[in-house]
Amino acid sequence: MGKLAVITGAGQGIGAGIAHQLAKEGYSIAVADINPTTAEQVANEINEAGGTAKAYQLDVANRNEVFDLLTNAINDLGELAVWVNNAGIAFIESFVDSDPKDFERLIDVNLKGTYWGIQAAAKQFLKQGHGGRIVNAASLAGVEASALQSAYSASKFGIRGLTQSAAKELAKDDITVNAYNPGVVRTPMRDAIDKRTAAIKGISIPEQQADVLTEIGRGREATPADVANLVSWLVNPKTEYITGQSFMVDGGMHYL
Repeated sequence: MGKLAVITGAGQGIGAGIAHQLAKEGYSIAVADINPTTAEQVANEINEAGGTAKAYQLDVANRNEVFDLLTNAINDLGELAVWVNNAGIAFIESFVDSDPKDFERLIDVNLKGTYWGIQAAAKQFLKQGHGGRIVNAASLAGVEASALQSAYSASKFGIRGLTQSAAKELAKDDITVNAYNPGVVRTPMRDAIDKRTAAIKGISIPEQQADVLTEIGRGREATPADVANLVSWLVNPKTEYITGQSFMVDGGMHYL
C-alpha cells in the first residue's frame, strides 16, 4: 500500500499519459474511466511495467460514483496523495445549433464532475490531516474561448474558477488546487474535434490540422506526456507553495 493517485478519464489520451508518468514516480494509480475496457488496459500496462495500478469504472457526473471510487481506491491501494480531475468530453457545433442534451451532458461531466472530484478529494485530505494535491483539467478554450466550442469553453472557464475558489478555501490545510490548460493534444478526442470542425468548415481533416498547426509557436502538437510532465511537477513536494494557478501547455498558442 503506497501513496495513491486517482486519475479520472485515465483510459486514454492525457489521462493515460498522467497515469503512466505518476506510476513511474512511485504512485499507486487508480485508473478511473467510464470505459472499463480502456481503463483495464492502462492499468495492465502500468502493472506489467512494474508499477501498481487498478482499473475502476466511473461516470464522474454521478457524485455517488465519485465518492465510491474514492472509498474503493483507498481500500485497494492506500492513502490518498493526489487527485487528478482529468475526465472531460467535448462536442463541436455552432452556438445556434447545439443540442440541449449535448450541452447538459457536457456540463454534467466537465464542470460538475470536476466539482465532485474536488469535493471528494478535499474531504479525504481533511480527514487524513496532512494535506494533498488536486489538479484539474482546464483548457486553452477556458482561457480564450473558441468558436464552435461554446459549451466546452464555458465548462473550462468554469473549471478555472473552481480551481481558484477551492485553492483559496483549502490553502490553510496544505491542500493545493491547480489546473492545466492544454492546447492541441493529439488524442482520440482531438481526432473527433478535427473531424467535426473540418466538416462544418467544408475542408479536409488534413487542412483543418494544418490550419491549427500554424497557430502553435513550437511548431508541433502536444503529446499527453507534455501535459503529464506538468502534472508531475504540480504534485511534487517542491511546488507545495503554488496553488490556485492554471498553466498553459500549448506550445506558445496563447500567453497569459
